[in-house]
Amino acid sequence: MPPDPVDRFSEDRPISRKTLLKAALVATAVPLLGGTGVALARDTGSSGLPLAPTPDCDDGDGPTHDQIEGPYFKPDSPLRTSLVSAGTPGVRLTVSGYVFGRACEPLAGVLLDFWQADTNGAYDMSGFAFRGHQFTDAAGAFTLSTVVPGLYPGRTRHIHVKARAPGSAVLTTQLYFPAEPRNGTDTLFDPALLMNIRSVGSAKEGTFDFVLDVAQDPTDPTDPTDPTDPPTGPGGGWAAGTLYSAGDRVTYGGSPYRCLQAHTALAGWEPPNVPALWERG
Repeated sequence: MPPDPVDRFSEDRPISRKTLLKAALVATAVPLLGGTGVALARDTGSSGLPLAPTPDCDDGDGPTHDQIEGPYFKPDSPLRTSLVSAGTPGVRLTVSGYVFGRACEPLAGVLLDFWQADTNGAYDMSGFAFRGHQFTDAAGAFTLSTVVPGLYPGRTRHIHVKARAPGSAVLTTQLYFPAEPRNGTDTLFDPALLMNIRSVGSAKEGTFDFVLDVAQDPTDPTDPTDPTDPPTGPGGGWAAGTLYSAGDRVTYGGSPYRCLQAHTALAGWEPPNVPALWERG
């Protein structure tokens, strides 16, 4: 039985990210099925309504410690964006997308841990084949190079993923492929988790945007890239866009905080929200 999956996402991991690029994006509540595929969070409209978070999805393949990731999860996967080498069998697949918060602002530094079956439907439980984790970049983007996973009894094709933004809870979910015959018989299949898939020669490309249940203020006037709004220096009030070093002290909401890890402050990473970065007192 694998260890508690929360241990895998320890907040002791150093975080150092450049300024978050705010997206002028808003979207409707859920992905939609349409003639060209599933609508992505980045381009599903301009209603101004907050996004609904990507739903959790139990794997249900067998008994596990807490029934959230299925029997094949392993902690401590390698840091890498490619799960394949030149000789890896299977149909090549590239999955890319963005991670947003509820206000459709991208989230940098989000930990994404992927695992899946190989082209024959088998999971590697002795090593880390088809397992790897990565972090979203400053624009909230990610890219994964892998192969189309094979089928095994009871399940349709899917890719597992855990996602965690700094200071937030872990989302454990799965990504699905459109037009799969087993989508209609797999009791865990969720159309809200469908990727957009297209063929590119002999390979395939997929896209999917995650929306984490992270509160964001879409009316926040602070733009770290705005030269007319320079950030305050360390030692004053907390401000997005400021480069903080371990030991720096700030005030936020009338309370003092001490910086635990060097980082560039991002909107949404205010001291009360990220105990991995700030200690009160």
